[in-house]
Amino acid sequence: MIRKEMIAMLLAGGQGSRLGVLTSNVAKPAVAFGGKYRIIDFPLSNCINSGVDTVGVLTQYQPLRLNSHIGIGIPWDLDRNHGGVTVLSPYEKIAGSEWYSGTANAIYQNLGYIDGYNPEYVLILSGDHIYKMDYEVMLDFHKENHADVTIAAMPVPMEEASRFGIVITDENKKILEFEEKPEHPRSNLASMGIYIFTWKVLREALIAMKDQSNCDFGKHIIPYCHEAGRPLYAYEYNGYWKDVGTLGSYWEANMELVDLIPEFNLYEEYWKIYTRTDNVEPQYVSADSIIEKSIIGEGTEIYGEVYNSVIGAGVVIGAGTVVRDSIIMRDTKIGGNCTVNKAIIAEECEIGDGVEMGIGEEAASKLNDQVYAFGLVTIGENSFIPSNVKIGKNTAISGVTANGDYPEGLLASGEYIIKAGESK
Repeated sequence: MIRKEMIAMLLAGGQGSRLGVLTSNVAKPAVAFGGKYRIIDFPLSNCINSGVDTVGVLTQYQPLRLNSHIGIGIPWDLDRNHGGVTVLSPYEKIAGSEWYSGTANAIYQNLGYIDGYNPEYVLILSGDHIYKMDYEVMLDFHKENHADVTIAAMPVPMEEASRFGIVITDENKKILEFEEKPEHPRSNLASMGIYIFTWKVLREALIAMKDQSNCDFGKHIIPYCHEAGRPLYAYEYNGYWKDVGTLGSYWEANMELVDLIPEFNLYEEYWKIYTRTDNVEPQYVSADSIIEKSIIGEGTEIYGEVYNSVIGAGVVIGAGTVVRDSIIMRDTKIGGNCTVNKAIIAEECEIGDGVEMGIGEEAASKLNDQVYAFGLVTIGENSFIPSNVKIGKNTAISGVTANGDYPEGLLASGEYIIKAGESK
């Protein structure tokens, strides 16, 4: 086996429960983004753009779509004889099968995979962030400082700091203290969940902490290394980075792509974002349609009006329909004379004629007011909405619905329809 200087372990097993019905049947890293991509495309593209050609992708929750999307890694040039991309699911062992329980436990269960490459360094990544980062520059920083652990960190507003793992550093960025989601943060330098470890140090820590329940990097491994006197450093990152873990941040990140000068540019030649694409036909835009400030995927047919929206591949938008401030994912069909305001509609949905979405005043969600907020209409994949119904704000729909599910033709703000067999 050829020895690798650094390999990446990409944690992609998360359910993403704060994305509600969008992740009922699909892992969060496999959720569509930007009309063409899936969330996991961003860390995978960062790897190949940074010269990291060996990536273990750890999957667990609803892995089917993620596995088929990654395949053997061809879109990212990760189909290699030595290294490349490997999907690592939990598996049966002599002592029985064991689900991954915590981020560090997932890595511990794959010690054999990492040992097979005998790397000097291991890069730990999350599969659910939107950003571009050159991991090679971070590795150079790690080496220059003779660090055993380097944590990528970025400044956040002080009032948001309690949501993150916070690092307190000296003037050379050496970490003096690490606090996981502190109630009263003493710094605004937040961990991004991106780590470079010297492998022998990480290996020792994983074995030492293996009996911790839900063994986690922020709660267990990093404090262990710190207490053992290992040199920890913070690599400060000041570019665009978005954790798209809530419906609001997911919607926001998509909407930022259609700004006149987008904060996050998908079209830079020197740092391409790669994805698996099916060969589909070109778009069709009718003579009567209007499109302003939107991303339109391949193979779409637009007969209506689209403003400030992100439209995935193979979507059909009927005549007389107006879509505003919305995300419509691939292969969804919207009938004629609809109005769609501030909605997220997942893949392969069918919306009848004359449907009005995003109407009326906001009301708190009766399903989960922490998830279904931000004034959004959220519709899970493979859902059916019958013609001529009205849907309010902070609503959730999942499954094949009928007119009888909408009292007097209305799903009021804050209400929901989740069909049997669908999760929340």
